[in-house]
Amino acid sequence: MTITFKELREIKDKLPDGTMHAMANELGVTVETVRNYFGGEHYKLGDSVGLHIEPGPQGGIVVLDDTSILDKAREMLAKTQTA
Repeated sequence: MTITFKELREIKDKLPDGTMHAMANELGVTVETVRNYFGGEHYKLGDSVGLHIEPGPQGGIVVLDDTSILDKAREMLAKTQTA
């Protein structure tokens, strides 16, 4: 899947406090891995997540090998917006 880096960061920025921990717990990964997915660079504590960034407008294009974290983030956003 491809998405702009700006779009990816906007999704991250809309997530309520504590969501990173909740996603990590539900998906069985570290919090740092979730943060890396959204552009963090905490590879000593978290894993690489198959995120490839090509430079360009709006922060560039991000190619995601696995969308499970993005899907979970969107699911959690949808729950907060309907609550």
